Amino acid sequence: MEIKKSPKADLEKGKTLSILMGAVVALAVMFVGFEWGTRDIQVVKYEGVADIIAEEEIEITIPDDAPPPPPPPPAPVVVEELNIVEDDVELEQQEILSTEDDQTSAQVEAYVPPAAVEEEEESSTQIFTVVEEMPEFPGGDQELLKFINRSVKYPVIAQENGIQGRVVCTFTVNQDGSVVDTEVVRGIDPSLDKEALRVIGTMPKWKPGKQRGKPVRVRYTLPIVFRLQ
Repeated sequence: MEIKKSPKADLEKGKTLSILMGAVVALAVMFVGFEWGTRDIQVVKYEGVADIIAEEEIEITIPDDAPPPPPPPPAPVVVEELNIVEDDVELEQQEILSTEDDQTSAQVEAYVPPAAVEEEEESSTQIFTVVEEMPEFPGGDQELLKFINRSVKYPVIAQENGIQGRVVCTFTVNQDGSVVDTEVVRGIDPSLDKEALRVIGTMPKWKPGKQRGKPVRVRYTLPIVFRLQ
């Protein structure tokens, strides 16, 4: 039985043409490969850079050894001429007098001592706190305590309220022993402060304080204690 093929399904029809085309492409590829491998690569050397470097070279010149300058001329030597005078020649002698040698013109000035500072005026106005001899109550400290105990009258208001304590007062003993400028430095109650000032105001004259043997004004501090029994 004979097999019949359709012309559209016949694969053998273009086989020969395909083989020829493949052979041509293969030959072309082989030819290109041979040509690529055997090509010479030429390196062109650019000489312009060398020329630029040669042009920019700096020439170093060594100066010739010049001869040194001539030395300066020596300074002229000055010769001092000495005039020799013979011993036989007599020279005129001149007397030189100064104001110190002329005793007739000396003036005698009387010594005037400096004016003495009047210490009495200063001591009368200045108030000391510590002196060589402190002021003293007539009879000493014991008599002062007795005078305070006799003179103090305890205020009734302070007794009723049970107020007690120490009142510190200050006053100035003048040069004549009188007591002035009395004030309360530390108080505890107005009634007790007032009583302390009253007692100090009734004091007799004190023995004044002395500085360098002279009576001066002295600031004195006196505490008065108020105590309920």
